[in-house]
Amino acid sequence: MADIDAAGWNACANPPDIDCDPADPQRERFNPFLTHAFLNTLETSGSATSRTGWSPVHLVVENKGGAILACAPCYLKTHSQGEYVFDYAWADAFERAGGHYYPKLQVSVPFTPAQGRRLLVAPGTNVAAAQAALVEGFRALQARTGASSTHITFPLKQEWDALGQNGFLRRTGKQFHFFNRGYDDFDGFLADLASRKRKNIRKERVEALAHGIEIEWVTGRDITEAHWDAFFAFYMDTGSRKWGRPYLTRSYYSQVGEAMADRILLVMAKRNGRYIAGAINFIGDDALYGRNWGAIEEHPFLHFEVCYYQAIEFAIARKLSRVEAGAQGEHKLARGYGPVETYSLHMFEDPRLARAVDGFLQQEREAISQSIEIYGEHVPFRRDLERELE
Repeated sequence: MADIDAAGWNACANPPDIDCDPADPQRERFNPFLTHAFLNTLETSGSATSRTGWSPVHLVVENKGGAILACAPCYLKTHSQGEYVFDYAWADAFERAGGHYYPKLQVSVPFTPAQGRRLLVAPGTNVAAAQAALVEGFRALQARTGASSTHITFPLKQEWDALGQNGFLRRTGKQFHFFNRGYDDFDGFLADLASRKRKNIRKERVEALAHGIEIEWVTGRDITEAHWDAFFAFYMDTGSRKWGRPYLTRSYYSQVGEAMADRILLVMAKRNGRYIAGAINFIGDDALYGRNWGAIEEHPFLHFEVCYYQAIEFAIARKLSRVEAGAQGEHKLARGYGPVETYSLHMFEDPRLARAVDGFLQQEREAISQSIEIYGEHVPFRRDLERELE
C-alpha cells in the first residue's frame, strides 16, 4: 500500500459522490476498512505481510497518465486463516487429490468480516469497464502467481450478482446485524421488543455492571497509548484462548489509532480503577463495525454489554443505520440483532475443483436461505411490530 498513491486509492474506495439509496438498510457511504490508511497500517504493523501469509499484491488500473481509475485489495495467501469464509475442506480435498491449493489469491480486507465494495472505481470512470478491467487483472494475477484460485470475500450484493455472471462461483453466509429504526434512545429500542426479551436484556445489563463495573466510550484524540496497552492485553488473552494465535500486533493498534482516531470507538470496562475488558469498533457514515473484544476478568453478560448493547447505544446516539457485530453468533439474535445474508465469490483454475465446489455451493446457498428464514421467525420483536416490518 505504501507504493500506491493514497489520495488516488481513497477516491476509488470512498468516492464522495457515491449513490446510496437512503431506504436501503445495507447502504454504504464511507467504509473505514477500505481506506488507504487502514490497509497500509495492516502492512506496516507486521499484521498482514508475507511473513504472516498475507503477501500484498494489490491490483491497480491506471490511465496513460498514471491516475488510478480502479483498484482492489489483494493478497497472495499461503493459508486460510483470518478470512471468516471457510474453505479448509476444499483445500484438504484438493490436496488429497494431488493438487496444490496454496497459494491462492484473496481479494478482501484482512481479518475483517465486514461487507463492503471490493471492486473500487474512481468517480467519473465507466464503472462497467473498470470492473471488467479488474476482473481481467484477477485472472492475470492468478496465472502469474500460480494461484489455484481467486476468492472475493464480503463484497456487496451487486458485485456478487455481477461477478456471478462472469465466471465466479457464488457463496452465501450469514451474520447478525442491528438495525436502527429511528430510535431516540435505548429504551425506544427496548419498546419494540417482546416483553420477555425486554426484561431479559434489562436484567443482563444490570448483572453485567454489578461489582462496581463502569463503562467508558473513548474516541478521537482521547484514545491514549495507555488505552491501547490495556486493550491489547485483553485482545491477546481472549484471542489466544479462542484462536491460538491472535492476528494483530501491538504496533497495529498504535498505528491505526494515530491514523484513524476519529473513526474508532473503544468501549472500555473498568472496575476498581482498572480496565478489565474492552471492544474496538470502527465508525462508518452509516454503520458501526464491531471488531475485536477481550477481557482479563470474567463477569456474567459483560461481553454482551460491551460488544452489543453499548454498540446499539452508540449507533442510536450517532444516528447510524446499523451495527455489524462481526462473524457468526446466534446468541446475538436474542439481543436485537437480526439475520442477514453475506456474500463471497470464488474462481478456480482446476475445472474438477470448480465443479465439485459449485455442486456444494448450490446446496449450501439453499441451506443458508432456510436458516435465515428460520432465524427470522425468532427475532425478539413484538409480533405486531414484526407484521408492520413485513
